[in-house]
Amino acid sequence: MAEVPILSGVFTDGAADIRVAYPVNMVPVPMDSGISKGYLRPSDGIIQTGTGPGSSRGGVNWNGVCYRVMGSTLVSVSSTGAVTAIGDVGTGGQCTFDYSPQVTAPASPTYPGYLAISSGGALYVLTSAGVLTKVTDVDLGTCLDIIWVDGYFISTDGNYLVQSALHDPFTWTTTGYGASDVDPDPIKSVNKIRNEVAAVNRYSIEFFRNIGGTFNFTFERINGAQINKGSIGTYMTVVFQDFLAFVGSGRNESPGVFLGTHSQAQKISTTEVDTILLQYTESALSGCTMEVRNDRGQKHIWINLPDRTLVYDLDASQAFGAPVWFVLTSGLSGFSRYVAKDLVWCYDKWLVANPVSFQIGYLTDSTSQQWGATARWEFSTQILYNAGMGAIVHQLELVCLTGRAPNVYTSGTTEGPDERTITSSYSVDGKVWSQPKAIKIGSRGNGNKRIIWYNQGHLRNFRIQRFQGDTLSYISVARLEAQLERLAV
Repeated sequence: MAEVPILSGVFTDGAADIRVAYPVNMVPVPMDSGISKGYLRPSDGIIQTGTGPGSSRGGVNWNGVCYRVMGSTLVSVSSTGAVTAIGDVGTGGQCTFDYSPQVTAPASPTYPGYLAISSGGALYVLTSAGVLTKVTDVDLGTCLDIIWVDGYFISTDGNYLVQSALHDPFTWTTTGYGASDVDPDPIKSVNKIRNEVAAVNRYSIEFFRNIGGTFNFTFERINGAQINKGSIGTYMTVVFQDFLAFVGSGRNESPGVFLGTHSQAQKISTTEVDTILLQYTESALSGCTMEVRNDRGQKHIWINLPDRTLVYDLDASQAFGAPVWFVLTSGLSGFSRYVAKDLVWCYDKWLVANPVSFQIGYLTDSTSQQWGATARWEFSTQILYNAGMGAIVHQLELVCLTGRAPNVYTSGTTEGPDERTITSSYSVDGKVWSQPKAIKIGSRGNGNKRIIWYNQGHLRNFRIQRFQGDTLSYISVARLEAQLERLAV
């Protein structure tokens, strides 16, 4: 028996390229189990807890409470999913959030806590007393993004960095302007990393540190720390493990995914990820979002695209010595927008919202159903190749953890639960696939079920195997074994 790699597969396209096929709704996990060095587990499901007044435009955990902008309304979301409207923050695209600490007596001086929300080019501030106010100071200008650092709120209008008065997000002055002008490219966003301000431009990133002062812009550029690549959009940059992760490029370059720190940018996107990004215009990519999820020993970057979410796994990449990616999507065929975004760790779970409806909920590993709906999963192998001599494929066995699938009953019957099925198909050119062959994976509680396809034909030159199921076919896959017999030359 020969082990066939399953953590990523291949396919071909019309341009005669061999492409990488990342697992779909299956998560690669690096772990030496004795069976293999890694396995595929089902992606997390989504449980609905409530409904908001509109589609989610972003969320944050502030003082142990989840706040979201849904439609044009800032709301708080309780641990049970109850939604409480706080006030109107206008319409627009994705929102960004940051907050300042609250300092109370007997400390001196004392400061109220502020939650700042950038929404539709305007800035709104929620105080710790629950009062929501729109900032009307004309010196602020357009607010594309907002951060808090060293007692100041820092905004950008796309041309300048703008600084608030100390501990006062309502007051802005014309002297509190700074420039990120090493490269004459527009500022896309501002971020804070290691207590430094990062001005993320379209083709460059500059870092600033606080040098003190009273009336002028108190942050000075750190010479030599510039990164000669920038982000494609305001929401396509996140702080990730003391790095800036961003989708973007340098001048005269196609977009990729990078981890950046002082003067350095490490590319983490593969040729396949870059190829996927090129399917979208720059305008479309600039409105997409990136998120971070650190969970159960895995550090993930989510890139929410119009028809799928690409996920990068830092720990798995380090364990396997190569970038590890997988895909999250919704629906039973093809690719469609993944119906979870705006991750917020609050109440000891990952809260999410549905980008195409008003639903709110949380992620769970107890199911892979998405808001109660079934989605597909898929993974494929690398090329089976026997040095051009061909082989008979006597059997294929997926070594799996079975017996976890939910009980599903045929409508209108009183008999026992149906056994779920998964399918196997193959391709000899990477484009056209054989008729899928289904096999039952056993009912819930049947952990001894072996998943074996017998008499699987032959390969003349090479062959790619593909396996498919849905989120009710709830299994983890540790290994694929192939029993091959070499054909005589």
